[in-house]
Amino acid sequence: MEILMELLRTDIFLLILWGIIIILLLGFIILCCKFSHLNRRYQEFMRKLGNGKTLEEDLDNYMYRVEKVEGQNANLVKKIQNIDHNLSQCIQKIGMVRYSAFKDTGSDLSFALALLDENNNGVVLNGIYSREMSNIYAKPVEQAKSHYTLSEEEQQAIQQAIS
Repeated sequence: MEILMELLRTDIFLLILWGIIIILLLGFIILCCKFSHLNRRYQEFMRKLGNGKTLEEDLDNYMYRVEKVEGQNANLVKKIQNIDHNLSQCIQKIGMVRYSAFKDTGSDLSFALALLDENNNGVVLNGIYSREMSNIYAKPVEQAKSHYTLSEEEQQAIQQAIS
């Protein structure tokens, strides 16, 4: 311990301390210069070429545009869901059976036409043709059934539309 105390009191120790201080001071000055140079390069990097906008302003602009697009997408999703809902109520299934209603007519000029939506709701049309007249009858259909009596051809048209 005494040797250490004597070393601390010598001039050599003070010279060594001064050398270390000078080296640290030079290191600090070099680091300040490098930091200044790096800061300058960073500021130049943050400037956009030509119009002078910063990267931060560009990011803000892009974030605004992204939020705007997200809002538009949400509106589109709502519209698509509305269209899907409406589409389920549109005619999607069609079945048609041609037949000869009377023996005196030559070809299958009478028909039964089923027009159904996704839930098998709709209408069945029956067109009966004879030489003297032609009539069309409509019967509502709910879940592939009608409250009215259906002919065999009308039932076939409904089954054809469902399958």
